Amino acid sequence: MNISDKFNFRTIYWDDDKAVIIEQTKLPLAEEYLEITDYRVMNDAIKRLAIRGAPAIGIAGIFAAALAAKEYESLPADKFRIKMNEALDNIASIRPTAVNLAWGIEKTRSVLNEVIPKGNSAVFSALKRLGQEVLDEDIAMCRSIGRHGAELLPDECSVITHCNAGGLATGGYGTALGVFFTAHEMGKKIHVYADETRPLLQGARLTTWELMRAGIDVTLICDNMAAHLMKTRKIDCCVTGADRIAANGDAANKIGTYSLAVAAEHHDIPFYVAAPYSTLDKNTPSGDEIPIEEREPEEVTEGFGRRTAPQGVRVWSPAFDVTPCRLIAGIITEKGVFRYPYDFRNYT
Repeated sequence: MNISDKFNFRTIYWDDDKAVIIEQTKLPLAEEYLEITDYRVMNDAIKRLAIRGAPAIGIAGIFAAALAAKEYESLPADKFRIKMNEALDNIASIRPTAVNLAWGIEKTRSVLNEVIPKGNSAVFSALKRLGQEVLDEDIAMCRSIGRHGAELLPDECSVITHCNAGGLATGGYGTALGVFFTAHEMGKKIHVYADETRPLLQGARLTTWELMRAGIDVTLICDNMAAHLMKTRKIDCCVTGADRIAANGDAANKIGTYSLAVAAEHHDIPFYVAAPYSTLDKNTPSGDEIPIEEREPEEVTEGFGRRTAPQGVRVWSPAFDVTPCRLIAGIITEKGVFRYPYDFRNYT
């Protein structure tokens, strides 16, 4: 059976005059959807990770802009433009590490500037259409990433991944998990080890949920078990997603990815990054220039409603780390697999 036939969930879509997202903070215990009619509510959903993953929040940002256009539709043209630009600035600032959000808002600004002479209603329609186009393109890109990545996997293999880079992190199907889904569809026997991904457990809650629904053999491990796993069991490769890839190939992804790549290098296991080409940030020379979002300390000290640390303890909680390009055996995109050394400055 095709994997997509088993995906009876949708990460994000537009319905009439509202955006609809699956509420990822409730997974895997409850499958709930949020109907969003206010761009501020979408902003909050992005901030608190009700929708997350670089490609998915890029789409969410465009739909948030469409909601803003609907709200301000009756304003005079000059005030409409001012309010829209304020909304776009606000949306773009929510999560600074993932380049897809900024990329989506830049596309939105271009459409706004082009269409605004036709009237406010035309802007609203154009932004809805843009969001749907990017959503459709993202699903197609993920399919292509899956095909390119699956060719790298042996017919029978064990792999490891970190965080969640599946359908929940994209418009659908996924990047890193898309590689596994495609390999499974091709008849390859694949066993996935999923890091739980502290502190919010996206691997435990989301990746295992997606893989089990797809009928793929998956084993959950704690983050600090990965090196021991590599030493004691045969692991053919690591595949993760990325939220931003610098021009030199340095890749920002969920915190803990860097240590996984270091362990993979020590054990001579290839480490791959799977991401759409839009995740490449040619304007950022290296990972040193990638802004790293820091999260609230409560995500560490009071995860999922129960306190696990003393009151008043200091917390440092970066949401992402950067894996140096020399540790990345290949960057899998819809355009193919790029190999080290990377130089994306002149690619189009």
